[in-house]
Amino acid sequence: MSKWEDIKMYDLSIPIGVSTPPWPTYEPLQVKYFKRLAPNGANGQLLTHSNHLGTHLDGPRHFDTAGRDIAALELEKLVAPGVIVDLSDQAEDWGIYTPEDIEKRVEVKEGDILIINTGYHKYGFDQPEADERRYMLRHPGPCLEFIDWVREKKLKWVGVDCGSADHPMNTKIRDWEPMEAEKCDKLFREKYGKSLNEIYPWPEHYQAMHFELFIQPYEAIHAECLGGEIDKLSNKRVIIGCFPWKFQDGESCISRIVAFDGFENV
Repeated sequence: MSKWEDIKMYDLSIPIGVSTPPWPTYEPLQVKYFKRLAPNGANGQLLTHSNHLGTHLDGPRHFDTAGRDIAALELEKLVAPGVIVDLSDQAEDWGIYTPEDIEKRVEVKEGDILIINTGYHKYGFDQPEADERRYMLRHPGPCLEFIDWVREKKLKWVGVDCGSADHPMNTKIRDWEPMEAEKCDKLFREKYGKSLNEIYPWPEHYQAMHFELFIQPYEAIHAECLGGEIDKLSNKRVIIGCFPWKFQDGESCISRIVAFDGFENV
């Protein structure tokens, strides 16, 4: 039987402030005081931001207008046993990871939460190697077979330590950054003998981690921009909790993500 004093908590969230980059084209954080200590002794602030800023949970409604809102997500979906897999040893610009890459490092059980350490949190805005373009435009992403594997495993949600759970070149970034797309296409042809559009064909599998997983009956959502103490839990089974607001009509939400280590038989 585990005791509370045996449990150690790890924060897998990144800081949020005016310097935190949102996903490209989304609105950044703006903060202002609407009152200071005078005349009643209290400070108060107003915030404006998108839901896709810092560590955040993409909810079902993000890609399905008929999907559930954040408030409807059960605690049992948000908090559960899971694994944190460390793929940082294979981290490279526009890398592609597979279910096999994950399963040779950890056992993923049906109904788990899965967090993927791609290694690209080291390029986060608050890190010594900060590089926003690599973090948002060149991070690794999953192969298309990963989609079916997530369904088969009935994963509650997936977390990643970079800008998107999709490969960046399977998002709108491919159109927005044509020079990046050209470089990625060249790399794919040299490494895999296939073009970018052969590996991630559009429109058939555009933004597959979102469009193909969020809609019922799957609703395998994901959290993005994790970091914090993620390197302390490489290939470890723990209890994982995502704590968004109880946000009615929310399509997504800034969240705190915490791992609890020390429980037996999780």
